[in-house]
Amino acid sequence: MTEQLNILVENKTVFAIRDRSPVSRGHMLVIPKRHCLDYFKMTRQELCDSHKLIEILKEKILKTDTTVNGFNIGVNCGKTAGQTIFHTHIHLIPRRTNDTPNPRGGVRGVIPDKMNY
Repeated sequence: MTEQLNILVENKTVFAIRDRSPVSRGHMLVIPKRHCLDYFKMTRQELCDSHKLIEILKEKILKTDTTVNGFNIGVNCGKTAGQTIFHTHIHLIPRRTNDTPNPRGGVRGVIPDKMNY
Protein backbone atom coordinates (compact mmCIF):
# COMPACT_ATOMS: atom_id res chain seq x y z
CA MET A 1 0.00 0.00 0.00
CA THR A 2 1.42 3.41 -0.98
CA GLU A 3 0.89 6.17 1.53
CA GLN A 4 -0.47 9.45 0.16
CA LEU A 5 2.00 12.32 0.55
CA ASN A 6 0.75 15.74 1.56
CA ILE A 7 2.87 17.85 -0.80
CA LEU A 8 3.17 21.43 0.46
CA VAL A 9 4.95 22.92 -2.54
CA GLU A 10 6.78 21.60 -5.58
CA ASN A 11 8.64 22.60 -8.69
CA LYS A 12 9.93 20.72 -11.73
CA THR A 13 12.06 18.05 -10.02
CA VAL A 14 11.47 18.22 -6.24
CA PHE A 15 8.68 18.61 -3.69
CA ALA A 16 8.35 19.40 0.01
CA ILE A 17 6.45 17.64 2.79
CA ARG A 18 6.33 17.95 6.58
CA ASP A 19 8.69 15.63 8.42
CA ARG A 20 6.76 12.84 10.19
CA SER A 21 9.13 12.99 13.18
CA PRO A 22 9.92 16.70 13.38
CA VAL A 23 12.89 18.01 15.33
CA SER A 24 11.05 21.33 15.64
CA ARG A 25 7.71 22.82 14.61
CA GLY A 26 7.82 23.44 10.85
CA HIS A 27 10.50 20.81 10.07
CA MET A 28 10.19 19.94 6.37
CA LEU A 29 11.78 17.62 3.84
CA VAL A 30 12.70 18.50 0.26
CA ILE A 31 12.62 15.34 -1.87
CA PRO A 32 13.49 14.64 -5.53
CA LYS A 33 10.61 13.27 -7.61
CA ARG A 34 13.02 10.87 -9.31
CA HIS A 35 14.28 7.99 -7.17
CA CYS A 36 17.71 9.01 -6.02
CA LEU A 37 19.73 7.23 -3.32
CA ASP A 38 21.42 10.26 -1.73
CA TYR A 39 22.45 13.88 -2.19
CA PHE A 40 25.51 12.94 -4.23
CA LYS A 41 23.35 11.18 -6.83
CA MET A 42 21.17 14.25 -7.46
CA THR A 43 21.37 15.96 -10.85
CA ARG A 44 22.41 19.59 -11.18
CA GLN A 45 18.76 20.45 -11.96
CA GLU A 46 17.55 18.65 -8.81
CA LEU A 47 20.16 20.47 -6.72
CA CYS A 48 19.16 23.86 -8.15
CA ASP A 49 15.44 23.13 -7.75
CA SER A 50 16.06 21.98 -4.16
CA HIS A 51 17.85 25.21 -3.34
CA LYS A 52 15.01 27.27 -4.85
CA LEU A 53 12.41 25.32 -2.88
CA ILE A 54 14.38 25.68 0.37
CA GLU A 55 14.45 29.45 -0.17
CA ILE A 56 10.68 29.52 -0.78
CA LEU A 57 10.01 27.42 2.32
CA LYS A 58 12.32 29.57 4.45
CA GLU A 59 10.45 32.73 3.43
CA LYS A 60 7.04 31.11 4.11
CA ILE A 61 8.19 29.97 7.55
CA LEU A 62 9.59 33.39 8.45
CA LYS A 63 6.37 35.12 7.35
CA THR A 64 4.14 32.82 9.39
CA ASP A 65 6.26 32.21 12.50
CA THR A 66 8.05 35.20 14.00
CA THR A 67 9.70 33.00 16.64
CA VAL A 68 11.97 31.40 14.00
CA ASN A 69 15.37 33.08 13.88
CA GLY A 70 17.61 30.37 12.41
CA PHE A 71 17.64 27.17 10.35
CA ASN A 72 19.52 23.91 10.06
CA ILE A 73 19.73 22.31 6.62
CA GLY A 74 20.93 18.72 6.60
CA VAL A 75 21.27 15.56 4.56
CA ASN A 76 22.28 12.10 5.77
CA CYS A 77 24.14 10.14 3.06
CA GLY A 78 24.59 6.44 3.79
CA LYS A 79 23.76 4.17 6.70
CA THR A 80 26.96 5.15 8.55
CA ALA A 81 25.86 8.79 8.40
CA GLY A 82 22.45 7.96 9.86
CA GLN A 83 20.42 7.66 6.65
CA THR A 84 17.39 5.44 7.32
CA ILE A 85 15.24 6.27 4.27
CA PHE A 86 17.27 5.43 1.17
CA HIS A 87 15.78 8.10 -1.06
CA THR A 88 17.33 11.56 -0.93
CA HIS A 89 15.65 14.00 1.42
CA ILE A 90 16.96 17.35 2.60
CA HIS A 91 15.91 18.47 6.08
CA LEU A 92 14.95 22.12 6.60
CA ILE A 93 14.66 22.62 10.35
CA PRO A 94 13.46 25.96 11.77
CA ARG A 95 15.26 27.02 14.94
CA ARG A 96 14.13 29.29 17.76
CA THR A 97 16.01 31.01 20.55
CA ASN A 98 16.46 28.61 23.49
CA ASP A 99 14.98 25.60 21.64
CA THR A 100 18.03 23.66 22.80
CA PRO A 101 20.31 24.29 25.81
CA ASN A 102 23.44 24.85 23.70
CA PRO A 103 23.08 25.10 19.91
CA ARG A 104 26.79 25.86 19.42
CA GLY A 105 28.24 23.61 16.75
CA GLY A 106 24.85 22.94 15.12
CA VAL A 107 25.07 19.82 12.97
CA ARG A 108 28.49 19.04 14.43
CA GLY A 109 26.61 17.58 17.42
CA VAL A 110 26.37 14.28 15.54
CA ILE A 111 30.16 13.92 15.41
CA PRO A 112 31.80 12.11 18.37
CA ASP A 113 34.29 14.02 20.53
CA LYS A 114 37.11 11.60 19.71
CA MET A 115 37.69 11.00 16.04
CA ASN A 116 39.62 7.89 14.98
CA TYR A 117 41.47 8.97 11.86
